[in-house]
Amino acid sequence: MTREPVAPDDPRMRDFTPSHITALLGELHRRGLPYGLLWGSASSGETILDGRLLVDFGNAPVSTLLNLLHLLRDLDREAAWER
Repeated sequence: MTREPVAPDDPRMRDFTPSHITALLGELHRRGLPYGLLWGSASSGETILDGRLLVDFGNAPVSTLLNLLHLLRDLDREAAWER
Protein backbone atom coordinates (compact mmCIF):
# COMPACT_ATOMS: atom_id res chain seq x y z
CA MET A 1 0.00 0.00 0.00
CA THR A 2 1.37 3.37 -0.96
CA ARG A 3 0.57 6.35 1.18
CA GLU A 4 1.93 9.81 1.56
CA PRO A 5 4.26 10.09 4.58
CA VAL A 6 3.25 12.34 7.44
CA ALA A 7 5.27 15.55 7.36
CA PRO A 8 6.96 16.81 10.53
CA ASP A 9 5.21 20.16 10.18
CA ASP A 10 1.74 18.63 9.77
CA PRO A 11 -0.58 20.61 12.08
CA ARG A 12 -2.05 17.37 13.46
CA MET A 13 1.30 16.61 15.11
CA ARG A 14 0.50 19.29 17.70
CA ASP A 15 -2.41 17.21 19.04
CA PHE A 16 -0.31 14.32 20.36
CA THR A 17 0.16 14.10 24.12
CA PRO A 18 2.82 12.13 26.00
CA SER A 19 0.26 9.38 26.71
CA HIS A 20 -0.58 9.12 22.99
CA ILE A 21 3.10 8.80 22.17
CA THR A 22 3.60 6.19 24.87
CA ALA A 23 0.79 4.09 23.37
CA LEU A 24 2.23 4.48 19.86
CA LEU A 25 5.68 3.48 21.13
CA GLY A 26 4.13 0.37 22.67
CA GLU A 27 2.68 -0.53 19.29
CA LEU A 28 6.05 0.18 17.64
CA HIS A 29 7.75 -2.20 20.10
CA ARG A 30 5.20 -4.96 19.40
CA ARG A 31 5.16 -4.58 15.63
CA GLY A 32 8.88 -3.92 15.26
CA LEU A 33 10.13 -6.82 17.36
CA PRO A 34 9.78 -9.47 14.60
CA TYR A 35 11.82 -7.22 12.29
CA GLY A 36 14.56 -6.53 14.83
CA LEU A 37 13.46 -2.95 15.52
CA LEU A 38 14.22 -2.44 19.19
CA TRP A 39 13.91 0.88 20.97
CA GLY A 40 13.65 -0.13 24.58
CA SER A 41 14.64 3.29 25.82
CA ALA A 42 12.34 5.25 23.51
CA SER A 43 9.86 7.42 25.33
CA SER A 44 7.73 10.47 24.97
CA GLY A 45 10.27 13.24 25.10
CA GLU A 46 10.02 16.38 27.14
CA THR A 47 11.56 18.36 24.31
CA ILE A 48 9.13 20.52 22.37
CA LEU A 49 9.96 22.05 19.00
CA ASP A 50 7.58 24.67 17.63
CA GLY A 51 4.69 23.34 19.72
CA ARG A 52 5.28 19.67 18.82
CA LEU A 53 6.59 16.99 21.16
CA LEU A 54 9.67 15.07 20.10
CA VAL A 55 9.95 11.33 20.60
CA ASP A 56 13.05 10.46 22.58
CA PHE A 57 14.90 8.10 20.24
CA GLY A 58 17.21 10.67 18.82
CA ASN A 59 14.71 13.50 19.30
CA ALA A 60 12.65 12.47 16.29
CA PRO A 61 9.36 14.21 15.54
CA VAL A 62 6.15 12.28 16.13
CA SER A 63 5.72 12.09 12.36
CA THR A 64 8.75 9.75 12.19
CA LEU A 65 7.09 7.43 14.70
CA LEU A 66 3.83 7.48 12.74
CA ASN A 67 5.60 6.82 9.44
CA LEU A 68 7.45 3.85 10.95
CA LEU A 69 4.18 2.45 12.26
CA HIS A 70 2.54 2.88 8.84
CA LEU A 71 5.38 0.91 7.24
CA LEU A 72 5.13 -1.87 9.83
CA ARG A 73 1.35 -2.06 9.48
CA ASP A 74 1.74 -2.33 5.70
CA LEU A 75 4.25 -5.17 6.18
CA ASP A 76 1.78 -7.00 8.43
CA ARG A 77 -0.99 -6.60 5.84
CA GLU A 78 1.23 -7.91 3.03
CA ALA A 79 2.38 -10.84 5.17
CA ALA A 80 -1.25 -11.81 5.81
CA TRP A 81 -1.86 -11.95 2.03
CA GLU A 82 1.14 -14.21 1.52
CA ARG A 83 -0.07 -16.79 4.03
